[in-house]
Amino acid sequence: MADLMKGKRGLVMGVANERSIAWGIAAALAAEGAELAFSYQGEAFGKRVEPLAASVGSDFLVDVDVTNDDSLEACFSALKSRWGTMDFLIHAIAFSDKNELTGRFINTTRGNFQHSLTISCFSFIDVARRAADLMPEGGSLITLTFQGSNHVVPNYNVMGVAKAALESATRYLANDLGPQGIRVNAISPGPMKTLAGAAIGGARATYRHTEANAPLRANATLEAIGGTAVWLCSAGGACTSGEVVHVDGGYHVLGMPQAENL
Repeated sequence: MADLMKGKRGLVMGVANERSIAWGIAAALAAEGAELAFSYQGEAFGKRVEPLAASVGSDFLVDVDVTNDDSLEACFSALKSRWGTMDFLIHAIAFSDKNELTGRFINTTRGNFQHSLTISCFSFIDVARRAADLMPEGGSLITLTFQGSNHVVPNYNVMGVAKAALESATRYLANDLGPQGIRVNAISPGPMKTLAGAAIGGARATYRHTEANAPLRANATLEAIGGTAVWLCSAGGACTSGEVVHVDGGYHVLGMPQAENL
Protein backbone atom coordinates (compact mmCIF):
# COMPACT_ATOMS: atom_id res chain seq x y z
CA MET A 1 0.00 0.00 0.00
CA ALA A 2 1.34 3.40 -1.00
CA ASP A 3 -1.47 5.37 0.71
CA LEU A 4 -2.12 7.55 -2.35
CA MET A 5 -5.80 7.65 -1.41
CA LYS A 6 -5.49 7.63 2.36
CA GLY A 7 -8.18 9.78 3.95
CA LYS A 8 -10.26 9.86 0.76
CA ARG A 9 -13.82 8.57 0.52
CA GLY A 10 -15.89 7.68 -2.51
CA LEU A 11 -18.78 5.79 -4.05
CA VAL A 12 -18.29 2.98 -6.55
CA MET A 13 -21.33 2.31 -8.74
CA GLY A 14 -21.67 -0.74 -10.95
CA VAL A 15 -19.87 -3.68 -9.33
CA ALA A 16 -21.54 -6.88 -10.55
CA ASN A 17 -18.95 -9.48 -9.53
CA GLU A 18 -15.20 -9.94 -9.03
CA ARG A 19 -14.58 -9.64 -12.79
CA SER A 20 -16.27 -6.24 -13.07
CA ILE A 21 -14.19 -3.29 -14.16
CA ALA A 22 -15.78 -1.40 -11.26
CA TRP A 23 -14.38 -4.01 -8.89
CA GLY A 24 -10.90 -3.71 -10.37
CA ILE A 25 -11.09 0.03 -9.70
CA ALA A 26 -12.51 -0.44 -6.20
CA ALA A 27 -9.80 -2.92 -5.24
CA ALA A 28 -7.05 -0.58 -6.48
CA LEU A 29 -8.50 2.42 -4.63
CA ALA A 30 -8.88 0.40 -1.44
CA ALA A 31 -5.29 -0.85 -1.71
CA GLU A 32 -4.20 2.79 -1.71
CA GLY A 33 -6.14 3.53 1.47
CA ALA A 34 -9.48 4.82 0.17
CA GLU A 35 -12.69 4.32 2.14
CA LEU A 36 -15.43 3.00 -0.13
CA ALA A 37 -19.19 2.87 -0.42
CA PHE A 38 -20.87 0.67 -3.01
CA SER A 39 -24.15 0.96 -4.84
CA TYR A 40 -25.98 -1.97 -6.38
CA GLN A 41 -29.41 -2.54 -7.90
CA GLY A 42 -31.60 -5.26 -6.48
CA GLU A 43 -31.17 -8.02 -3.93
CA ALA A 44 -29.39 -10.42 -6.29
CA PHE A 45 -26.57 -7.97 -7.03
CA GLY A 46 -26.48 -6.93 -3.39
CA LYS A 47 -25.64 -10.50 -2.38
CA ARG A 48 -22.74 -10.51 -4.86
CA VAL A 49 -21.38 -7.13 -3.82
CA GLU A 50 -21.58 -7.58 -0.04
CA PRO A 51 -18.67 -10.04 0.34
CA LEU A 52 -16.54 -8.06 -2.10
CA ALA A 53 -17.18 -4.87 -0.13
CA ALA A 54 -16.35 -6.68 3.10
CA SER A 55 -13.04 -7.84 1.63
CA VAL A 56 -11.93 -4.20 1.36
CA GLY A 57 -13.31 -3.27 4.77
CA SER A 58 -16.58 -1.68 3.67
CA ASP A 59 -20.02 -2.20 5.13
CA PHE A 60 -21.50 0.79 3.30
CA LEU A 61 -23.82 -0.56 0.60
CA VAL A 62 -26.79 1.25 -0.92
CA ASP A 63 -29.47 -0.17 -3.22
CA VAL A 64 -29.83 2.35 -6.07
CA ASP A 65 -31.97 2.54 -9.20
CA VAL A 66 -30.46 5.31 -11.34
CA THR A 67 -33.75 5.75 -13.21
CA ASN A 68 -35.54 6.70 -10.00
CA ASP A 69 -35.05 10.15 -8.44
CA ASP A 70 -36.18 9.05 -4.99
CA SER A 71 -33.68 6.20 -5.03
CA LEU A 72 -30.84 8.54 -5.96
CA GLU A 73 -31.91 11.06 -3.33
CA ALA A 74 -31.82 8.33 -0.69
CA CYS A 75 -28.35 7.23 -1.81
CA PHE A 76 -26.75 10.65 -1.62
CA SER A 77 -28.58 11.48 1.60
CA ALA A 78 -27.03 8.35 3.09
CA LEU A 79 -23.59 9.44 1.90
CA LYS A 80 -24.05 12.90 3.39
CA SER A 81 -25.37 11.50 6.65
CA ARG A 82 -22.49 9.07 7.12
CA TRP A 83 -19.57 10.99 5.63
CA GLY A 84 -20.64 14.59 5.24
CA THR A 85 -18.42 14.98 2.20
CA MET A 86 -16.87 12.72 -0.43
CA ASP A 87 -13.82 12.86 -2.68
CA PHE A 88 -14.55 10.69 -5.71
CA LEU A 89 -17.23 8.77 -7.56
CA ILE A 90 -16.83 5.87 -9.98
CA HIS A 91 -19.69 5.49 -12.47
CA ALA A 92 -19.57 2.06 -14.12
CA ILE A 93 -23.20 1.77 -15.15
CA ALA A 94 -24.55 0.98 -18.62
CA PHE A 95 -27.42 -1.02 -20.02
CA SER A 96 -29.07 -1.99 -23.29
CA ASP A 97 -31.44 -4.75 -24.32
CA LYS A 98 -29.24 -7.75 -25.13
CA ASN A 99 -31.45 -8.56 -28.09
CA GLU A 100 -30.39 -5.30 -29.73
CA LEU A 101 -26.66 -5.90 -29.25
CA THR A 102 -26.55 -8.21 -32.24
CA GLY A 103 -27.26 -7.54 -35.89
CA ARG A 104 -27.75 -4.05 -37.33
CA PHE A 105 -27.87 -0.73 -35.53
CA ILE A 106 -30.63 0.47 -37.86
CA ASN A 107 -33.02 -1.88 -36.10
CA THR A 108 -32.68 -0.10 -32.75
CA THR A 109 -36.10 0.50 -31.21
CA ARG A 110 -37.23 3.83 -29.81
CA GLY A 111 -37.81 2.37 -26.36
CA ASN A 112 -34.41 0.73 -26.07
CA PHE A 113 -32.67 3.81 -27.46
CA GLN A 114 -34.22 5.99 -24.78
CA HIS A 115 -33.62 3.44 -22.03
CA SER A 116 -29.98 2.89 -23.08
CA LEU A 117 -29.19 6.61 -23.19
CA THR A 118 -30.93 7.25 -19.87
CA ILE A 119 -29.03 4.58 -17.98
CA SER A 120 -25.70 4.72 -19.82
CA CYS A 121 -25.33 8.49 -20.19
CA PHE A 122 -27.87 10.59 -18.28
CA SER A 123 -27.25 8.68 -15.06
CA PHE A 124 -23.69 10.03 -15.03
CA ILE A 125 -24.94 13.60 -15.35
CA ASP A 126 -27.50 12.96 -12.62
CA VAL A 127 -25.05 11.48 -10.12
CA ALA A 128 -22.38 14.07 -10.97
CA ARG A 129 -24.74 16.88 -9.96
CA ARG A 130 -25.54 15.17 -6.69
CA ALA A 131 -21.94 14.20 -5.93
CA ALA A 132 -20.68 17.72 -6.65
CA ASP A 133 -22.77 19.00 -3.73
CA LEU A 134 -20.74 16.74 -1.44
CA MET A 135 -17.35 17.85 -2.81
CA PRO A 136 -16.76 21.32 -1.30
CA GLU A 137 -12.98 20.84 -1.53
CA GLY A 138 -13.04 19.41 -5.06
CA GLY A 139 -12.85 15.81 -6.17
CA SER A 140 -12.83 13.38 -9.05
CA LEU A 141 -15.63 11.83 -11.11
CA ILE A 142 -14.85 8.89 -13.41
CA THR A 143 -17.04 7.06 -15.89
CA LEU A 144 -16.32 4.17 -18.25
CA THR A 145 -16.56 4.26 -22.02
CA PHE A 146 -15.48 2.14 -25.00
CA GLN A 147 -13.98 2.68 -28.46
CA GLY A 148 -17.37 1.95 -30.03
CA SER A 149 -18.14 5.58 -29.23
CA ASN A 150 -16.20 6.87 -32.23
CA HIS A 151 -15.49 3.77 -34.31
CA VAL A 152 -17.98 1.23 -35.57
CA VAL A 153 -17.71 -2.00 -33.57
CA PRO A 154 -19.86 -4.89 -34.84
CA ASN A 155 -22.93 -5.49 -32.65
CA TYR A 156 -22.14 -2.63 -30.25
CA ASN A 157 -24.98 -0.71 -31.90
CA VAL A 158 -26.91 1.71 -29.70
CA MET A 159 -24.29 1.43 -26.96
CA GLY A 160 -21.83 3.15 -29.29
CA VAL A 161 -24.19 6.11 -29.54
CA ALA A 162 -24.71 6.07 -25.77
CA LYS A 163 -20.96 6.07 -25.13
CA ALA A 164 -20.45 8.91 -27.61
CA ALA A 165 -23.01 10.91 -25.65
CA LEU A 166 -21.31 9.91 -22.39
CA GLU A 167 -17.92 11.15 -23.61
CA SER A 168 -19.44 14.46 -24.68
CA ALA A 169 -21.17 14.73 -21.30
CA THR A 170 -17.81 14.13 -19.63
CA ARG A 171 -16.35 17.18 -21.38
CA TYR A 172 -19.31 19.40 -20.55
CA LEU A 173 -19.31 18.28 -16.92
CA ALA A 174 -15.57 18.91 -16.71
CA ASN A 175 -16.17 22.48 -17.84
CA ASP A 176 -19.10 23.04 -15.48
CA LEU A 177 -17.43 21.58 -12.41
CA GLY A 178 -13.85 22.71 -13.00
CA PRO A 179 -14.29 25.99 -11.06
CA GLN A 180 -15.24 23.86 -8.04
CA GLY A 181 -12.02 21.87 -8.33
CA ILE A 182 -13.87 18.78 -9.52
CA ARG A 183 -12.21 16.76 -12.28
CA VAL A 184 -14.31 14.69 -14.66
CA ASN A 185 -12.79 11.99 -16.84
CA ALA A 186 -13.63 8.78 -18.68
CA ILE A 187 -11.58 5.61 -18.89
CA SER A 188 -11.84 3.65 -22.14
CA PRO A 189 -10.69 0.05 -21.73
CA GLY A 190 -10.49 -2.36 -24.60
CA PRO A 191 -12.83 -5.38 -24.66
CA MET A 192 -13.05 -7.10 -21.28
CA LYS A 193 -14.32 -10.49 -20.18
CA THR A 194 -17.04 -9.07 -17.97
CA LEU A 195 -20.72 -9.74 -17.42
CA ALA A 196 -21.59 -6.59 -19.37
CA GLY A 197 -19.18 -7.37 -22.19
CA ALA A 198 -20.58 -10.86 -22.62
CA ALA A 199 -23.96 -9.38 -23.58
CA ILE A 200 -22.57 -8.02 -26.84
CA GLY A 201 -22.77 -10.29 -29.86
CA GLY A 202 -19.40 -11.66 -30.99
CA ALA A 203 -17.69 -10.59 -27.76
CA ARG A 204 -15.18 -13.46 -27.76
CA ALA A 205 -14.10 -12.78 -31.36
CA THR A 206 -13.70 -9.08 -30.59
CA TYR A 207 -11.57 -9.88 -27.54
CA ARG A 208 -9.29 -12.17 -29.55
CA HIS A 209 -9.00 -9.66 -32.39
CA THR A 210 -7.90 -6.78 -30.19
CA GLU A 211 -5.43 -8.94 -28.30
CA ALA A 212 -3.85 -10.05 -31.59
CA ASN A 213 -3.65 -6.56 -33.06
CA ALA A 214 -3.13 -4.03 -30.26
CA PRO A 215 0.40 -2.57 -30.29
CA LEU A 216 1.08 -4.23 -26.93
CA ARG A 217 -0.54 -7.47 -28.18
CA ALA A 218 -2.61 -7.54 -25.02
CA ASN A 219 -6.02 -6.55 -23.76
CA ALA A 220 -6.49 -4.40 -20.69
CA THR A 221 -6.36 -5.93 -17.22
CA LEU A 222 -8.40 -5.00 -14.18
CA GLU A 223 -5.17 -4.02 -12.45
CA ALA A 224 -4.20 -1.60 -15.24
CA ILE A 225 -7.63 0.01 -15.25
CA GLY A 226 -7.61 0.22 -11.47
CA GLY A 227 -4.22 1.90 -11.51
CA THR A 228 -5.46 4.44 -14.02
CA ALA A 229 -8.42 5.26 -11.79
CA VAL A 230 -6.11 5.70 -8.80
CA TRP A 231 -4.05 8.20 -10.81
CA LEU A 232 -7.14 10.15 -11.84
CA CYS A 233 -8.54 10.21 -8.29
CA SER A 234 -5.25 11.01 -6.55
CA ALA A 235 -3.16 14.16 -6.40
CA GLY A 236 -1.31 12.87 -9.46
CA GLY A 237 -4.38 13.60 -11.57
CA ALA A 238 -4.88 17.10 -10.19
CA CYS A 239 -4.59 18.79 -13.59
CA THR A 240 -6.34 16.19 -15.76
CA SER A 241 -9.98 16.78 -16.63
CA GLY A 242 -12.29 16.29 -19.59
CA GLU A 243 -10.17 13.42 -20.89
CA VAL A 244 -10.95 10.01 -22.33
CA VAL A 245 -8.02 7.92 -21.13
CA HIS A 246 -7.51 4.76 -23.19
CA VAL A 247 -6.39 1.60 -21.41
CA ASP A 248 -6.53 -0.79 -24.36
CA GLY A 249 -3.01 -1.88 -25.17
CA GLY A 250 -2.85 0.95 -27.71
CA TYR A 251 -5.54 -0.53 -29.96
CA HIS A 252 -7.25 2.85 -30.46
CA VAL A 253 -4.30 4.19 -32.50
CA LEU A 254 -4.67 1.60 -35.27
CA GLY A 255 -6.13 2.29 -38.68
CA MET A 256 -6.16 -1.38 -39.70
CA PRO A 257 -5.05 -4.77 -38.34
CA GLN A 258 -1.40 -5.70 -38.01
CA ALA A 259 0.20 -6.88 -41.27
CA GLU A 260 0.35 -10.50 -40.13
CA ASN A 261 -3.41 -10.47 -39.52
CA LEU A 262 -4.55 -8.95 -42.81
